[in-house]
Amino acid sequence: MQIGRVIAVAFVVLSAAACGSNNSNSTGTPSSTTTGTTTTTTTTGATAAASIVSGASFLTTTAFSPNPITLKVGDSVTWTNNDSVAHTSTANNSAWNSGLINPGGSFKTTFSTAGSFVYHCSIHPGMVGTVTVQ
Repeated sequence: MQIGRVIAVAFVVLSAAACGSNNSNSTGTPSSTTTGTTTTTTTTGATAAASIVSGASFLTTTAFSPNPITLKVGDSVTWTNNDSVAHTSTANNSAWNSGLINPGGSFKTTFSTAGSFVYHCSIHPGMVGTVTVQ
């Protein structure tokens, strides 16, 4: 009888954990905090994962994935550097600047207003992306 209860509790806990949200599109005026190579932001919205892909220095619109990203106001994006060299995520309109994101590092920012935000890597300006916040 006790084993049945343990299994039931484990099922409920695992089911609740699987119900997370991941929205891959977002725009707005971001709010962020940086510590070292990682920036964190507390938000009530969804968080989209974005990758700086391997070999990104030699790419353009495919250096950031996904691209474009579409979000709702209040959502966040976390860029993770999966390349072997440092990069940045820098808004063309100066709305955010990650600073250096070293290999394996990440940067997170939250978008509090709607809009379309073009961004680039300040080290490799050919790397470009767009975040659209609705």
